[in-house]
Amino acid sequence: MATPTVPKFKLIVVGDGGVGKTTFVKRHLTGEFEKKYIATIGAEVHPMKFYTTRGEIQFDVWDTAGQEKYGRLRDGYYIQGQCAIIMFDVTSRITYRNVPDWYRDLSRVCVNVPMVLCGNKVDVKDRKVPAKLIRFHRKHNLQYYDLSAKSNYNYEKPFLWLARQLVGDPQLQFAAGCCGLLPPMVVIDKDRIAQLEKEMDEAKNISLPDDDDDF
Repeated sequence: MATPTVPKFKLIVVGDGGVGKTTFVKRHLTGEFEKKYIATIGAEVHPMKFYTTRGEIQFDVWDTAGQEKYGRLRDGYYIQGQCAIIMFDVTSRITYRNVPDWYRDLSRVCVNVPMVLCGNKVDVKDRKVPAKLIRFHRKHNLQYYDLSAKSNYNYEKPFLWLARQLVGDPQLQFAAGCCGLLPPMVVIDKDRIAQLEKEMDEAKNISLPDDDDDF
């Protein structure tokens, strides 16, 4: 009996250096231990498997691993990308200001692919980019999630949203324990989580300004 083919999707993770992209990828156990380096393009590719209500799927996650410090990435990195995560650091305003540049580069090569914008490091109290100022995703029809790679907060949500778009099933769910994660490095208390979620709910109801400046 033939083994069913596991659907695989090329997922590109971009954002400024230091926002936590590699930490985010390596929280997933298979992302940590099953990786290959594409030398000609200079990218690390991490196969990440998730078990869903429609069977197993795999994201082949392309992590820039610090190359963004040399300027914009080569188009070869983006070619045949089927989905993307754009990440910034909520404790660093410049990383959010640079989100439009990453989005523009991605969109030029990967036309109309599902994308998620993630604001990482929400475990840090000194937040410089509050939820009410995060509007880029609303202007460009992206999904947004607050994230804390170190605490695993909202870790699975970007993957679940992308999987639903790619498979074409808005009811798709991940199976319990599908995301084999390393133990959290920090813990966010319940009050902090409630505050984060309250701020996100309030931000959804703020009307968008006419200009493109989010600050």
